[in-house]
Amino acid sequence: MATAAPPPPPPADSPNVLIILADDLGYGDVDCYGGKVRTPHIDRLCHEGMRFTDAHSSSAVCSPSRYTLLTGRYHWRSRLQRGVMQLWEEPLIRGDLTLASLARRSGYRTACIGKWHLGWDWPIAAESGHFFTSPYRNLMKKGALGNRHANASIGHRAAWRAAFSKPLRGGPTAVGFDTYFGVDIPNWPPYCFIENERTVGIPSEFANLELFADRLASLQGAWRSVPSNAGRIATHRAPRLID
Repeated sequence: MATAAPPPPPPADSPNVLIILADDLGYGDVDCYGGKVRTPHIDRLCHEGMRFTDAHSSSAVCSPSRYTLLTGRYHWRSRLQRGVMQLWEEPLIRGDLTLASLARRSGYRTACIGKWHLGWDWPIAAESGHFFTSPYRNLMKKGALGNRHANASIGHRAAWRAAFSKPLRGGPTAVGFDTYFGVDIPNWPPYCFIENERTVGIPSEFANLELFADRLASLQGAWRSVPSNAGRIATHRAPRLID
């Protein structure tokens, strides 16, 4: 059986390419662009690399801007005509050429770290769908919390175990990234890390209400308890992927 030859490695003088995409980051928020907040590490990337001063986005919110950056297509050419991807949606990118797949063709190793929010083929059985709906919405509104702690039932845990023990297809590794580590949407379920096509552990409880009080979450749902330093885990993973 014939197999495709691996792409040749990029030339030795090919630059490393690092793209940092952040929600709600304005042109003037970074020090090297005249901002008032000190950003020494980003400034170093700027001074040792290239700085661009003319860029445009097709949208001001996350899913469509991510789609456009990765595919080079206006997001309104996809099914996403307004707003952002919703909870448990299927992938927005299907078979399109992406920055990641183009880089891989040129011999680069590719990785994606952090938020995805472009959909997955969630392995949720139709008959179990009601176990994946949020029992409380709008929990971030002032005074909405009260004592609304939700307890996961045996049915919830069984449905979550059945879904999250299976591979999650259609995500970053399906569109050109060799490696992925991050979360789908930080403030929506499932509240757990995802590594390549697997959740890191199986969520078994509803999210702690403290997450909503601190505005770290906005939809109740499947949650896996994580260590207190969870915010630094992805930060520590990224350097391992850089030569």
